[in-house]
Amino acid sequence: MCNRAVPAGASSHYYLGLTEMKGDDDVLCSLDVSLRSVAICIIDQDGKVRLERSVPSDVSDLVRCLREFGEPIHQVGLEAGTLTQHLTYGLKEAGFDVVCMEARQVNAALSAMRNKTDKNDARGIAQLLRSGWYSRVHVKSVESHYIRALLTSRKVMQRKCIDLENEIRGLLKVFGVKLPMRLRGGAFDAAIRDTIESDPALSHALLPMLQARQMLLETLLELDRRVRRAAHQDSVTTRFMSVPGVGYVTALSFKAAVDDPIRFKSSRTVGAHFGLTPRRFQSGEKDNPGRISHAGDADVRATLYAAANAMLMRSIAWSSLKAWGVRLMKTKGRRRAIVAVARKIAVVLHRMWIDGTEFRFGSEASA
Repeated sequence: MCNRAVPAGASSHYYLGLTEMKGDDDVLCSLDVSLRSVAICIIDQDGKVRLERSVPSDVSDLVRCLREFGEPIHQVGLEAGTLTQHLTYGLKEAGFDVVCMEARQVNAALSAMRNKTDKNDARGIAQLLRSGWYSRVHVKSVESHYIRALLTSRKVMQRKCIDLENEIRGLLKVFGVKLPMRLRGGAFDAAIRDTIESDPALSHALLPMLQARQMLLETLLELDRRVRRAAHQDSVTTRFMSVPGVGYVTALSFKAAVDDPIRFKSSRTVGAHFGLTPRRFQSGEKDNPGRISHAGDADVRATLYAAANAMLMRSIAWSSLKAWGVRLMKTKGRRRAIVAVARKIAVVLHRMWIDGTEFRFGSEASA
């Protein structure tokens, strides 16, 4: 039987390609993973169920169950999720060939089943693995997940600080206190502390919130220093930051999300991977391009958008990329131009990573 599947991490565009021929006696295993348990389904090449079982979602229990089956297992398939990295590396270390499937595609296939249970989902994933109509997902490295955890911690602290600031602003409006629009960091505390402490009732209600906000701010500043230090200590992200508008957060976020640049066959596909290319609906005589797909990592897409906005609106450094974006802004509008430049930045960063080159500002005359 010929299995049609995507080579691991070949491109952000999900497509179907030929893989190795499977023998008639090859056994396939699928896992429907939840937080506490995993539903296992083992089938042969004819689709006959050989084993169905539910075990705890620990690598040791999974490996023990698969080895107790008594026959060599050709592939183990599972849907991409929160436990993907942990289970994939654990099963690979135990000697199994693991296939991680694209979650939206698996969900679309399983939605045709009338009854949704973990057992039926495991059977459906097994049949997808057998037929080959799936898209293989790249499982990021442990180092990449460490970086993402650091970036996520920083973002959570930043969001909590902003939430507390907005709550305090809203409560003070009732008493006629109107704060300036732009107050960040220590300036926010300095602007309202005297007002709060001068009123015993306000102090009783809002001072604990202000103190909590100050503690969160100190944590945010420490995490920001760690993110900045990690970006400046890495040669790849340091090279990324030579691009006008690309800061340490954008550089580190992009590196952690891509993880392995070789998994993209072409740099042009990186923009589509992060949802910066238009959707397309074509059927018969209809061919309607839509808005950008918003696929992939939303945080990376947001940082690329911020980098493009900084390049076009705030950076004074000239480059042919900025000149192209400015011309596009005059014809297509500001938002479309920023999205287009964000996609270009993703392509440029990937090419710089692959080639080991610096950012080329281009010829001013040619721009």
